[in-house]
Amino acid sequence: MSSTLFDPLSFGSIDVANRIAMAPLTRNRADADRIPTELMVRYYRQRADAGLLITEASQISPEGQGYKDTPGIYSESQVAAWRVVTDAVHAEGGRIVMQLWHVGRISHQSLLPDGMAPVSSTSRRAQARTFTANGFEDVSVPRALRTDEMPRIVADYRAAAAHAIRAGFDGVEIHSANNYLLEQFLRSSINDRSDAYGGSIENRARLVVEVATAVAAEIGAGRTGIRLSPVTPVNGGGQDTDAQALYLHLVEQLAQLQLAFIHVIEGQTGGPRDVAPFDYEALRRCYKTAFPGGAWIVNNGYTRQMALDAVASGRADMVAFGKPFIANPDLVRRLRENAPLNSVDANTLYGGGAEGYTDYPTLQTEPA
Repeated sequence: MSSTLFDPLSFGSIDVANRIAMAPLTRNRADADRIPTELMVRYYRQRADAGLLITEASQISPEGQGYKDTPGIYSESQVAAWRVVTDAVHAEGGRIVMQLWHVGRISHQSLLPDGMAPVSSTSRRAQARTFTANGFEDVSVPRALRTDEMPRIVADYRAAAAHAIRAGFDGVEIHSANNYLLEQFLRSSINDRSDAYGGSIENRARLVVEVATAVAAEIGAGRTGIRLSPVTPVNGGGQDTDAQALYLHLVEQLAQLQLAFIHVIEGQTGGPRDVAPFDYEALRRCYKTAFPGGAWIVNNGYTRQMALDAVASGRADMVAFGKPFIANPDLVRRLRENAPLNSVDANTLYGGGAEGYTDYPTLQTEPA
């Protein structure tokens, strides 16, 4: 008998009540010290019916920040504030993992310590913009990381994962998508290095594999997941010369680590699913053949029917929804009952207060 979108699932060290995940969603509502606020506690508690909540991306170090008012997971005060969030979600019976983030070159010097240049695999500036105290600005010119700095980057991910577990999270998701730091190493269109982290597919995948290995060693592979976006063009990311070969190699390496889950963005993040050719099913088969126990989570533009079909057919173990969760805190119930969905207010996505954040109506609060 095939599984349904509303069945429970166990993967790694994580048990979830249904196959619906909330995708990570940057909302820019942390305080000036990058600390989660009480409003964020309410936001995540409202959505705890999701089988798995994946937090907004949270920087692993001050160097990893790329946008104004995004939270971190590198200070004791951040750990303490996130603990309030996880306690609230767990009190509602939910499961929550933290997305670990280093933006690399998608940043602005005004956001970084002492006005430092962003770091990346390259010294070429991205054709991208970011959100600063002055609104949206072009990103700054980056500095290419030296080979001898790579252990420090890996150590920052490892420490952040340990902080996340101390903050009560059920696990972490390594952000290796959307052309942030780790994907800046993966893609041949960005990575122009000639050292052990550039050139061949094996070299370009090296940092991602080192990070995943270190995180899994620190907190356990069963609490570790990763997010990938093989063809998304966001944040100035040109296509790789052979994305299929690159990601098949990477997934083969990750399968050996027996991570809890792999979370794949199909197509352009928040945009067309067919932005570039890619065989996602071949990628899934590669992973599940090597490690049947890992969960395969899919994302991007899924409707209710698409999600039902994906799980029933075995093409996905879970489906992650992004914007629908912003406007529908009770999305799981709405999907179960095939109820209408609220629309997202685009004007309140980034920054601000409760409006467009914690004030969307549920089926219980809507007028009859």
